[in-house]
Formats: sequence, structure tokens, C-alpha cells
Amino acid sequence: MNTSMSPDTRRMALHRKRKAVNVVALTLALAAMSFGLFWLIWILIETARLGIGGLAISVFTESTPPPLAEVGGLANAIVGSLIMALLATALGTPIGVMSGIYLAEYGKGVWLGAVTGFINDILLSAPSIVIGLFIYAVVVAPMRSFSGLAGVLALALIVIPVVVRTTENMLSLIPNSLREAAYALGTPKWKVISSVTLKAARSGVITGVLLAVARIAGETAPLLFTALSNQFFTANLGEPMASLPVTIFKFAMSPYENWQKLAWAGVFLITLGVLGLNILARVLFRNKH
Repeated sequence: MNTSMSPDTRRMALHRKRKAVNVVALTLALAAMSFGLFWLIWILIETARLGIGGLAISVFTESTPPPLAEVGGLANAIVGSLIMALLATALGTPIGVMSGIYLAEYGKGVWLGAVTGFINDILLSAPSIVIGLFIYAVVVAPMRSFSGLAGVLALALIVIPVVVRTTENMLSLIPNSLREAAYALGTPKWKVISSVTLKAARSGVITGVLLAVARIAGETAPLLFTALSNQFFTANLGEPMASLPVTIFKFAMSPYENWQKLAWAGVFLITLGVLGLNILARVLFRNKH
């Protein structure tokens, strides 16, 4: 820049330069957002268009049909998905919450806390198919049978790291002044955690649990190696169990029109479920603040 320019001129030139950079950055950001929204809206429109066309009462009352059958539904797959997702959440949530509490309240500056956090980060970023193969090796192969129980264990391993990370982050956001005030009254640490910090972070922890459920709701790869599928209705965790993601995968790849319609109906239902859970999680997180 020309040093002979007056200070006011230099300030105006600098202001114009910053304004131009801001306009370019804002334009690029809006373009990126529009690009992402375009594909998201297109996917939702196509899912709704093709999915609603496959919906019928039989989808919720009939089990998966054989090829070219006139009547059939997804009742066994819907129930199987609900059973495995709920049990996986019930199994993984307490472990995740307790581990998150340890990392946030006890594990800072301790080697065990650092190791636990590192392992949790690996689990959090591990492909779900790797988790499915692990459960296949340690559960399915020794039992010589696919089972709903193996599917529950695989999904629980996906739930745990999500809940751990969310719980740790939410507890870390709680001001230390709350803890110090409770300690000043003679409250033991376990009581401070259960009645003060965990209660204050409750909405954030619930948000993490809901996001974990939304993630496992659409997982296919781990269930292919664990629960596999079942054409018939069963609630026995010792047997292969149907699930929506696996049924969608199998039916969408088939050449049969009735299976393809049911696949799109399943896609629509699972999309609605995941979208609802994400919206609920956002609402809870917003109310926290």
C-alpha cells in the first residue's frame, strides 16, 4: 500500500478490502449451504414420493412376503428394529453415561482417563462394519447362529461412544462454581455429581442418547453380520431377527416390484423416525440454553 496516502484514505481502502473479502466468503458459504440443501430436499422429496406410494395398512400388520406375493408388509422388520434399538440403548446408555461421568469428573490428568478417552475416540470413528465383524467373531461364530442378541450387542457398541462423548462434553460445560458451592456445604462428590452437575447437564445427556438412537436406527452393516434377517415374526433374541435396514437393503436390490415398493415404504418410515429424533434432540438442546 502506498505510504504517501493519508490515514483516512488507508482506513477506507482497508475497509473496502475487508468488505469485499466478507462478501466473497459469505457468497461461498451460502453457495455451499444451498448445494447441501438442494440434495437434502431432493432426497426427502423422492423418499416421500416413493415411500408414501408403498404405504398401506398391511405394511404394519403383515410380515415380509415372498417374491411376487400380493399381500405383505414390514411388521416383523419394524418390531425387530424396535426391539434391538431399544435394548441396545438400554444396555449402552448406562455404560456411556457412567464412562462420561468418569472422564469429566475423575479422569482429567489421570492416565486411565486418557486411555479411556482415546479408546472411546477410536470406537466413535470406527466403521460400523468393523463392529459387526467383531461381534460376529466373538458371539455369532462361537454360538454357530445369527441372533437378535448379537445385533443388540453390535448396536450397543455404537451407542456407547456417542453417549460417552456427549456426557463428557455436557458435564465439562457446567461451571465449577456450582461444584464449589456444593462442596462448601459439605456435600460429598458422588452427591454433587448426581444431584448438581448431572442434573444440570440432563438435557444435553438426553440429547446425546437420542442422537445415538438416531444413528443406530439406520445401521445395516453390523446387523448383516449379527442378526441377519428373518422372513417371519419373532421376538426371540436367540434366533435371527428381521430389521428395517436389512430388509430395505434386501428388498431394494431385488427385481420384484412388491419388494421394491416395501423397500421405499421402509425408507420413508425410517427417515421419519430419524428425522423426528434429530428434531427432538435439537429442541432439547435449544431449551437447555
